[in-house]
Amino acid sequence: MFSRFLLIFCLALASVVAFAADEHDLTLALDARQAALWEKATEATMALRYNDALKYAKELRAENKGLGCILEGVVRISIYDDKGDTASLHHAGRSLEKCEASGLWDALRRFEIGYVQGETGHSVKGAMTTRSAAKAFEDSKELEARAFFAIYAYYIDKSFSWVPFKSDNRAEYLSVLDSASKVSGRFWPLFLTPLVWMHYDKEDYATGLKLAERGLARAPGNPVMLQIKADMLYRLKRYDEAARIYEESAAAYLERTGASIRYWCSVLNLIRIHNDAGRKEKAAEWRAKLDNPKYRALEKWMPGSLMDDLNKRDLI
Repeated sequence: MFSRFLLIFCLALASVVAFAADEHDLTLALDARQAALWEKATEATMALRYNDALKYAKELRAENKGLGCILEGVVRISIYDDKGDTASLHHAGRSLEKCEASGLWDALRRFEIGYVQGETGHSVKGAMTTRSAAKAFEDSKELEARAFFAIYAYYIDKSFSWVPFKSDNRAEYLSVLDSASKVSGRFWPLFLTPLVWMHYDKEDYATGLKLAERGLARAPGNPVMLQIKADMLYRLKRYDEAARIYEESAAAYLERTGASIRYWCSVLNLIRIHNDAGRKEKAAEWRAKLDNPKYRALEKWMPGSLMDDLNKRDLI
């Protein structure tokens, strides 16, 4: 539930401004060694080998201080997304503010800062940062750059879809993200995750499930991707499969991270899964776990859409 780009919809509603860039700045190209280091860091991150990922970021930093700094920020945000380590999120934000980069790499830096700002309660500031960063990608012909722009532009077009004669390029943006998530070794999780949620937003849960399974094929057992898969199964009313994943996820997170954000996300999801499957007593068992000061301390970090659904239906 608590995905990297779940806040983009809110951030994208800010008005669009023009951006001009020198054509030489419109690239995310790296030399072969630097590109390999970034890909290794992505692979290590998705395999939960965070120390290795940070080591690769340090190696990249020795060759290119700014890019290594950005990569470290991306890894630390992923640590937060998985382990619920809010200190890692704040560390990433402070570090990214200081990274020195230009062109599209600076745009990526600001894109990540916008996410951190949104996650830490600064939604308006995050919207402004994300907007300016996304627009920087718009004029690039590179697939990866176009994919970063597509994450933002999809929700802009969605927000104006009611306006008569307004062009709607959402199908194109979905196609760009799909292509980029297949071929990009370094950024594929950043493209695949929002792509899944876009299909979820369209209520196309079957496609969302296929995409989640594609992610698991590239990163077997990744706990974040497993929860995303469970969300799709739940919406497809495959309650037993969704419950099994979330029960295993709750146990795994409790052992690996303690009662962290994703542990409580598992608990909350299990309440509604069992409720909707007609297992009221089982739902009550999971609901009882919320009577815990550790949950109350992290309640503000729970996904808004999940909490809204549970509260609306008086399930918590």
